[in-house]
Amino acid sequence: MRLALFQPDIPQNTGTMLRLAACMGLAVDIIEPCGFVLNDKRLRRSGMDYLDGVDLTRHTSWENFLEQPRKRIVLLTTKAVTPYTEFKFADDDCLLVGRESAGVPPEVHHRADAEVLIPMTPGFRSLNVAICAAMVAGEALRQTGGFPEGSS
Repeated sequence: MRLALFQPDIPQNTGTMLRLAACMGLAVDIIEPCGFVLNDKRLRRSGMDYLDGVDLTRHTSWENFLEQPRKRIVLLTTKAVTPYTEFKFADDDCLLVGRESAGVPPEVHHRADAEVLIPMTPGFRSLNVAICAAMVAGEALRQTGGFPEGSS
C-alpha cells in the first residue's frame, strides 16, 4: 500500500505523514511542487529520525506520478460520498491526500479511481490532512491485514 501527497504545503504535516508511513510500512509518493524545501527543519522535526526509514519516491508533477505503475488511486476528499469505513480497500491501493490549503484540482478528482470521505459533525470543513491519512490508512491496513508484524 502507498500513501501519496499531492503538492503538500505544510512541512510539519508532511513530516507527520512520513513518520506514519515509516511506522506502518507504507511507501510514499510526494507529488511536486511542494510548498517548502523537502529538507525543511520543520519537516525533519515532525518526522524525527523516522524519515530515513521511509520508502519515498518524489515525482516532479502529477503527470510524472501517473506514469508510474499502480493499481488504484483512492482519493481522500470532503467531496466524496462514500465513507472510508464503507469502502473495500485492496493491499495495493494508493491513498492520495491533497494540499492542506486547496485539496486537489478537478483533473486529479477525475483521474482518481475512487473517492472516500471521513464523516464529520455538520458545520465543520475538514480535519488535518495527517489525521485523515492516519485514519484512512489504519482502516485500509486493517481490512487488508497489512499492519506490520512485531512488537512496538
